[in-house]
Amino acid sequence: MTTLNSIPIVLPALPSTYVKPSTPSITLSPPQLPGHRTLLPAGPAYLNHLRLSLYHDHSFDALDKQLKAEKQRRDALSAEAVNGEDDLGVGDEKETQELLSLDPREWKKHDYYAVLGLSHLRYKANQEQIKIAHRKKVLKHHPDKKVSTVTSNSQSYLGIHQNTNDDAFFKCIQKAYEVLTNPERRRQFDSVDPVLMELEEDVPTATEFKLKGLDFFKTFTPIFELHSRFSRTQPVPNLGHIDSTKDEVEGFYDFWYNFDSWRSFEWLDKEVNEGSDKSASCFHSHLFMCAHNA
Repeated sequence: MTTLNSIPIVLPALPSTYVKPSTPSITLSPPQLPGHRTLLPAGPAYLNHLRLSLYHDHSFDALDKQLKAEKQRRDALSAEAVNGEDDLGVGDEKETQELLSLDPREWKKHDYYAVLGLSHLRYKANQEQIKIAHRKKVLKHHPDKKVSTVTSNSQSYLGIHQNTNDDAFFKCIQKAYEVLTNPERRRQFDSVDPVLMELEEDVPTATEFKLKGLDFFKTFTPIFELHSRFSRTQPVPNLGHIDSTKDEVEGFYDFWYNFDSWRSFEWLDKEVNEGSDKSASCFHSHLFMCAHNA
């Protein structure tokens, strides 16, 4: 049981030097009249309060059940967006007969982005897109699903028609996935991307530029944009236009005079040496000098 004890305390008298404080000169403003400031109910807590009162008769259990069901529905939609078949056409590009007839033994000559249906993205494709595209190709071309109708590339065994070329293309799919999911090997492949190499063949020399009377900015702007991907320093200044300021022009030339490239050409070697770094600075220096001398 609690015991209450009373302790007598006697306050000491005020000292003789005590001076009563004067009334402050600053006065507080009177409270505002009702309605002076309107507070609007808002926020997730208020919304849940409305749900609770309007739809669930103030039952917290019913509200929690509804919120859980809504979260599950959103998670399911999110999963379908990532793993579903309708993801902006990733991996759904048309497969030509030439593509399907690739020889897996000549894997270094393949366009791996085309193999996985990522030609429209190429070096911009992220790892999630590569995984989705690979999954679609595997589901479509796996050897376990190779039973098909008779084609020019089919053989018959025990009455079952087997597409032997599909086995070869499946190996190409696996090789493409292996390369594009390995950062080092993808860097090597992107350095000699077959589409990029074809575009580079059309780069005019300084002599061709002068003889054909080409427009400087229309000719070289897309070329420098094409190769800006290889810069270790981002963003890369663009070529500009006829009205560019002196600082912009000097900044462009200073950047490309000291261009630091991650591009390499190991992929063209007979044996790709992982981890080596054969710089492409000579190529980019040549490109820059063509524009500089034009």
